[in-house]
Amino acid sequence: MKPVLLTVLALLGPQQQSQALLDALRQASAVPGLGAAVWHQGELIWQGSSGLRDIGRGLPVQADTHFRLASVSKLFAATAAAQLVQEGRLDPQAPLRAALGQRLPTDWPALNAALNAALNAAQLAAHSSGLPHYQPQDAGRGHQAHTSALEAAQTHLQGRQLLSPPGQRYHYSSWGYTLLSAAVEAHSGQNYLEFLRTHTTPGLAIGVDRSDSDDDSTMSRPYELTPQGAQLAAAHDYSYSWGGAGLAASPGALAEWGGRVMRGQVVDAATRDWMWTPQRLNSGEVAGERDYQMGFGWRLGHDLQGQALRHHAGATRGARSVLLLWPEQQLSVSLLSNALWTAAIERTAELLSAPFRPLPQDLVAAECPSRRTRYQAELEGQRFEGSLRFASVQGQCQGDLELPPALADRFNAPPQPRRERLRVLALAPGLARAALVSPIGLLEWRALGPDEAQVLLPGQRVLRLKLLGGGGG
Repeated sequence: MKPVLLTVLALLGPQQQSQALLDALRQASAVPGLGAAVWHQGELIWQGSSGLRDIGRGLPVQADTHFRLASVSKLFAATAAAQLVQEGRLDPQAPLRAALGQRLPTDWPALNAALNAALNAAQLAAHSSGLPHYQPQDAGRGHQAHTSALEAAQTHLQGRQLLSPPGQRYHYSSWGYTLLSAAVEAHSGQNYLEFLRTHTTPGLAIGVDRSDSDDDSTMSRPYELTPQGAQLAAAHDYSYSWGGAGLAASPGALAEWGGRVMRGQVVDAATRDWMWTPQRLNSGEVAGERDYQMGFGWRLGHDLQGQALRHHAGATRGARSVLLLWPEQQLSVSLLSNALWTAAIERTAELLSAPFRPLPQDLVAAECPSRRTRYQAELEGQRFEGSLRFASVQGQCQGDLELPPALADRFNAPPQPRRERLRVLALAPGLARAALVSPIGLLEWRALGPDEAQVLLPGQRVLRLKLLGGGGG
């Protein structure tokens, strides 16, 4: 029988645990600044900040610091369109020709044929429109300012060829969200940003990205990780795709907005549940990839415990971002950063918020291995050996793993610097469950027995460890 753990760490509270994880993550990844927030059942219960929002001026990340949202911006375009669906002003299955046909250039044979035939808002939201993502011709994007989503669509979509007929297959496309936000303008009669401000995000610190401006004191500067350290990223205007990548927010505002969506305060419950229903291709197959299905703009998946998760992540120069929603728990979690880095960011945000959620019921009891000094490990048939050190600090088991070079290769990826010592911070009594803090994010550590554990790596790879040397905890 596996012992069931029902207690929580007594001395180190959830806020302190999550802040320690956030600080350790920043140190491991070398990202200049991170912000995170947890919303639960109607209120923000934690807002965490770590590092700098402006390296040159030595300004720290604060609760009100805004970060680029990158592709998390897509959730706002999809939800704005869903508001119009709820109000009867947009039919998600109807061809967009009626609203957009007279507003776009006429010399787009492929796109005009698609508009006339079947291209609709549901396909744009589910990435099944056939529109491409960024292409070689887009290398110079970001040097032109636009005043509306329609203007951006007119400028950047002209002459594009569809990759497949609308509805035939899933193909991720930020340009599809430029067109979706243009449809919001066409069907609402308002500028896209104004519609968001008055209808979709009223009263929240969510708006257009101003990372390149010195006039906004709350905005984090964007950085790139290089071998010489974090460097200020080149200026980039995201108005070509406000709907796909062009917004910014504070972590608290983003988490609270997610909470509003769950509570039926942005769209009603029926429309929310429709957004969270898998969208189907013409063949009847559900749209999606990897470990998620596509709803109306929202990714539908499950967390490490198998619980339903609604989410979206983003990556662009000067940003890595994610929003996770647990509808059953009424929990919303945001994690934002001011540099592009390679990360399993969905699982990272999940583990970052673990101190605020119930412990899994299938944990195996394991003491803090303070007398263990070595470990043997196996990953994909390859064996490794290394040293370790653990101790209990304020009631929390904490430790370090020294990685041999071949094993370190599995935990490191550019552009962040290479690490060969990783922190382990407990998320349950003893070392039953923990977060292994790596350059690619937080990874789940689970005890398999008193001296055995496993770590779940990206791609469903499993690192198994046996702790050796000395007595027990």
